[in-house]
Amino acid sequence: MSALKVLFVGGSGIISSACTRLAVDSGIELYVLNRGASTHRPLPEGAIPLRADIRDPESVRSALGDLAFDSVVDWVAFTPDHVRTDIELFRGRTRQYVFISSASAYQTPPARLPVTESTPLRNPFWQYSRDKIACEDLLVAAYREKGFPATIVRPSHTYDRTLIPLEGGWTSIARMRAGKEIVVHGDGTSLWTLTHHTDFAQGFVPLLGHPRTVGEAFQITSDDVLTWNQIADTLAAAAGVEARIVHVPSAAIAAVDPDWGAGLLGDKAHSMVFDNSKLRSVVPAYRAVIPFEQGAREIIAWYDEDPARQQVDAKLDALTDDLVARFRV
Repeated sequence: MSALKVLFVGGSGIISSACTRLAVDSGIELYVLNRGASTHRPLPEGAIPLRADIRDPESVRSALGDLAFDSVVDWVAFTPDHVRTDIELFRGRTRQYVFISSASAYQTPPARLPVTESTPLRNPFWQYSRDKIACEDLLVAAYREKGFPATIVRPSHTYDRTLIPLEGGWTSIARMRAGKEIVVHGDGTSLWTLTHHTDFAQGFVPLLGHPRTVGEAFQITSDDVLTWNQIADTLAAAAGVEARIVHVPSAAIAAVDPDWGAGLLGDKAHSMVFDNSKLRSVVPAYRAVIPFEQGAREIIAWYDEDPARQQVDAKLDALTDDLVARFRV
């Protein structure tokens, strides 16, 4: 049996880098199309690089030549225009096109938990999520009307060692290490699911070329559910300190920082717990095994390896000071 031939558009991002490595290790003939090498996440040996800009379709056609694939995965499609371009580029060139959507596309706030693939898609708070919904709508129509072989995958909050899952990233860790308070939205007790990128890859790579996936949507998450207070405390413990938390209503944060607020009201302010039964129906062995306690230690170790990575956002730091002063009990 010949190896699967797969194209990743992108492949060195937080989620995609783990999938790139696992795909190569699994014997997939993997082509990776992007504009250049990643500093933090270089392609593994065995991946075949193709240089082109997906926003320039002619450069993509030139790079691909007459190549055809069992699967094409676009890790960097965010708007309907991106998906329209992909449909034109890859129609007739692949047996499966995988769109990376987002669990933030689900009904927000959710009417019931756990969230499944049949949960309605509706997010009136966050443009990013509405764009992902519009992309999904295009692909569903293309599948129904013309048989375009689309598979939709919805990650939730997936991280690697470079991604601190608190607003401001290292700014929050620096504040904790300095003995300063950090802001946690709401009362900190809403439930949140964090997924290590290598766990995500274990669920994702077996979907490639799978005959039961075309025309279907799958969410891939961990079963590791924590409160936001626990997330902050876990990061603080990994950093060798205790978290001093000030709780601020999400609406109050949105009033002073619309970008931060959009991600809260449109996603993180609401409990999100997922049922991965559909994924396990086609990937029976899937099981996320990395708890956030381990992931938090990896994150802090990576930032401590090189102080140049420890960038503090002065604007967010000042905003946090203001919120702490207003809402400290």
